[in-house]
Amino acid sequence: MKFIRLLMAAMLAAYSFSWGAAAGETLPDYNTSPIEADRSGMEKNAMQIAADMGLGWNLGNTLEASGGETGWGNPMVTKEFISLVSDSGFNTIRLPVAWDQYADTQTGKIDDAWLDRVTEVVDYAIAEDMYVVINIHWDGGWLENNVTREARDDVAPRQRAYWQQIATHFRDHDERLVFAGANEPNVDNQSQMAVLADYHQIFVDAVRETGGRNAYRTLILQGPRTDIEKTRDLWPGMPEDTVADRMMAEVHFYTPWNFAGMEKDENWGKMFFFWGEDYHYSKMRDRNANWGEEDMVDDLFAMMQHQFTDKGVPVLLGEYGAISRRNLKGEALERHLASRAWYLEYVTRSALEHGLVPVYWDNGHTGNFGFGLFDRNRNEIADEQALEALLRGASQ
Repeated sequence: MKFIRLLMAAMLAAYSFSWGAAAGETLPDYNTSPIEADRSGMEKNAMQIAADMGLGWNLGNTLEASGGETGWGNPMVTKEFISLVSDSGFNTIRLPVAWDQYADTQTGKIDDAWLDRVTEVVDYAIAEDMYVVINIHWDGGWLENNVTREARDDVAPRQRAYWQQIATHFRDHDERLVFAGANEPNVDNQSQMAVLADYHQIFVDAVRETGGRNAYRTLILQGPRTDIEKTRDLWPGMPEDTVADRMMAEVHFYTPWNFAGMEKDENWGKMFFFWGEDYHYSKMRDRNANWGEEDMVDDLFAMMQHQFTDKGVPVLLGEYGAISRRNLKGEALERHLASRAWYLEYVTRSALEHGLVPVYWDNGHTGNFGFGLFDRNRNEIADEQALEALLRGASQ
């Protein structure tokens, strides 16, 4: 760890960063009421929490939607809906959240009404005894698209200001609430990784300095692009912390993209409709997956196990899933859906076997190219086949 800290410091110095100085100069200090550390309700470390998280689910395209909670077509979240998610077998809910669009552009002050609304949704899940992850999601890309030396002095103060406010607002919540510093930071090289490490350290420091239960809260740090191979190649180590064993790493998984998310053929590759060694379709051979199947899932997850979980740092598989290609017809549709169910089952099982916490991505869309498990307007399960596959994968 000492070597890693020295390496990070050298990299930051080489790129002429003014560590932490910009935050105090350009935005107010929102850590205005720090309190003494409080360990009550915060007894579990990150590995223990990860072991309890079980199968997770994302409230996607909702609290992070541009223009407001219903801006991307999903309804307002209700207590009854979160109860449905819990009753369906999920023990963790990840809440992607936008903050920048609710903050004053000059001062960085987050609107109190929005903080209160996010708290309502968090408390719906806590009432179901679920673990809850809140993050700063894409949010217009203010952080994700600006992990560069040139943008650092504009982004870092906002990262600090937002997390000071979020952490203070949620300080009294117990260990079932976990904070994640970002979402999918666009990082492709060591120079950008050094900036991301800076943003991560600012996040950790901002939360810890508010005190109370935040002094012991488990915090999640995102790998570059939350890509497994980039995380293996570029990750410099966890940030410094004032408490031991209270951090997790996060990666996402949509491999192979040709099957999991690709909606039209590209010059670099074609869509896959059928995934898995036993699920190929002889009548549409050109749509069978020719890479990224079971062995690759295991190999990629084993990388994260070796890099993190075997060393006592749990990993959140913060998003994964595969779109439902309901534009297919007849036998092709039936075979695709069976293949998709196998993908969800296999990825879930492999994640858990390798010490990763699987959190399914649900965008609320249940039609063609959708990830949705639930009809959020009717408050009912919409995709029993996919849900049952996830539950089979989680029942090891």
